[in-house]
Amino acid sequence: QVQLVESGGRLVQAGGSLRLTCAASGGTFSSYQMGWFRQAPWKERDFVAAITWRIVSTYYADSVKGRFTISRDNAKNTGYLQMSSLKPEDTAVYYCAAGGLLDRTSQWEYEYWGQGTQVTVSS
Repeated sequence: QVQLVESGGRLVQAGGSLRLTCAASGGTFSSYQMGWFRQAPWKERDFVAAITWRIVSTYYADSVKGRFTISRDNAKNTGYLQMSSLKPEDTAVYYCAAGGLLDRTSQWEYEYWGQGTQVTVSS
């Protein structure tokens, strides 16, 4: 069993930067693909980014390409989402997840989830 805890969400002005952290415990974090999802009020939970753990590859939603960078430090059981050039439409609760064996963009393919951290981008 893997427990995930997100942190780093806060209010930030448009154009600013923010780094989210996903701390894992209770399992072997490096055995899992890590993903970030976000959910705005009254919206579906959408894929943001994912990173593999062996030969490292990263994947991004079109809406965040060029602005967000996903990374992980397996030795520290920690994942990160570096967000730059933030826009008001980035406002959401951000969740980290572990799994994504078949479809890394689908929330239903991830086994473990954090409880989310709120990111609010003001215009």
